[in-house]
Amino acid sequence: MSLIGTKYFKEYRNKLGFTNQQETKKFFAGKDIIPTVDYHYINLFNNRLIEIVHKINELVDNSIKIKELDAFCSENINSVFQKLKKNNIIPKLNNQGRRPEQVYFSWMRGYVISNYFLKALSLIFEVNIDDIDLIGDDDLVNIETFKRTPKADLEINLQTGKIRLEIQSGFQGVNDIKQHKVLEAKRLFLEKGIPTIAIHFDLFNGQVAFVELNSIEDKSVNWITRQQMEGQTVFNIDQNYFIWKITDKPPKYKDLNFR
Repeated sequence: MSLIGTKYFKEYRNKLGFTNQQETKKFFAGKDIIPTVDYHYINLFNNRLIEIVHKINELVDNSIKIKELDAFCSENINSVFQKLKKNNIIPKLNNQGRRPEQVYFSWMRGYVISNYFLKALSLIFEVNIDDIDLIGDDDLVNIETFKRTPKADLEINLQTGKIRLEIQSGFQGVNDIKQHKVLEAKRLFLEKGIPTIAIHFDLFNGQVAFVELNSIEDKSVNWITRQQMEGQTVFNIDQNYFIWKITDKPPKYKDLNFR
């Protein structure tokens, strides 16, 4: 009787119908079976997004309330969902093994909050909403460009020059900025002299932080490692950066002494 070895293993897997080990592993683990998107689940998420917007709109200062809230939700939630669905983006969403519905909801929360506070940003920087340019790399049509990159979300032309805005939303009371965002901001400032301000909406605690990313020191004690984010290095936003209570009038950028 001959010894059982790698030659037999390969022949056996070939007889099963697999030409390599990875295909065999996927078969037995069921990882080649892609679950269909549960659109009822997504509909519940969409309803939650609408609830979030309504609750926030009840609390914010009158100067930034959205009066036509149903129209806002239709344009920024329902229409966006339909576009993503039409272009078959949702089934391809994945992040650390999460279901595509959950990745969709996570992305949409940030998208909706960014658009909701555009009016506030126009008051903070004293510009018209139309003068706030969207420059991020998210694309609602092509999965290849539907991704998060280091590039900031918005750009504003002030009398003192251009400024980039990185808009973030926090929903669990954990307020961090990813390292690659800071590195990109420093590169942009070094090459073009354009500063980047992160505006972080901590909706869990009802506060907003303003952080000039290109000024963060490499040796700052706020740099930490988040184990729940696969050991990523992040800049933890100190409480001192939070200067706007979301229930108050938004501050003026000119009073923040960044430049």
